[in-house]
Amino acid sequence: MSAPGADADALDGVSPTDGGDTNRNRPGEPPTGNSLLGDVRVNFARWNRKALRNPTAFFLEIVAGVFSLVLFATVFGDVSEVALGRVGYGNVAYLTYLLPAVLMQATIGSAFTSGVGLVGDLESGMFEKVLVTPMSWTAVVAGKSLSELTRIVMQLLAVLGLGVAMGATIETGIAGIVGILVVCLLVGLLFMSVANILGILTRDEEALNAATMLFMFPLLFLSPAFIPLSSDLELVAILNPITYGVEAVRALVLGEDTLSVIEVTQFGGLYDTLVPAVAILLALDLLFGALSVRMVSRVSSTAAE
Repeated sequence: MSAPGADADALDGVSPTDGGDTNRNRPGEPPTGNSLLGDVRVNFARWNRKALRNPTAFFLEIVAGVFSLVLFATVFGDVSEVALGRVGYGNVAYLTYLLPAVLMQATIGSAFTSGVGLVGDLESGMFEKVLVTPMSWTAVVAGKSLSELTRIVMQLLAVLGLGVAMGATIETGIAGIVGILVVCLLVGLLFMSVANILGILTRDEEALNAATMLFMFPLLFLSPAFIPLSSDLELVAILNPITYGVEAVRALVLGEDTLSVIEVTQFGGLYDTLVPAVAILLALDLLFGALSVRMVSRVSSTAAE
């Protein structure tokens, strides 16, 4: 965590208000003289600088994703290929089937660091410093999110590169890789919003770190991430957002329809998975994203008073 004043220089280009009409009591609205894109750029730069000051966490997240891919492929490989054969994936190598699960794990783990960063700001007093600047809180959240999504993309590319090097195949090629990144970013946005909400509610890094484990592994194992689910768990999987992220990525990896929890047939091929899965993820992003911005705005209004 940076020292309380360490981020002050990251707010270059934005000066505190010194009178007139401000947005301290209207944190969701950009004040006169500030552009939304300019505010997003400032916050994007600020969070990138924070990441550069502490690159260890970023590289450890990449190592964790790489380690998970190697570990799960080694431990579950032979047994899981038998299970895959029973449900019609007999021609799919387990490493290829596993790749979407590890990408989801890397995405969720990285997304939860968003809440840790927010808690750090609240504890260090940096939150109050940002509060007195004439910035839209929508831009504050958007700039922070863009910085974190950039780091997630870099981690995902590292895991994808290793997976392909180990023998995994992506049937949809370069276009499929772009689609995979988009789906993972939709999942990342969802859990970044959840992490920010939890960060505001708990204001405690240890509680948020515990929540990461509480959310990540149960959701992954209660989805068809590592092995196809039995019919007994289908109801749980339908309500699990990770199911739609995993299945959308898997459809792009295999080039076919893979969605098993709901039946969609009107789009054809892999789009029978992609269209409903992306629609559900977008709806969840809008819901939790709006709630996250609202909660940040309420905290800022309370602090301003």
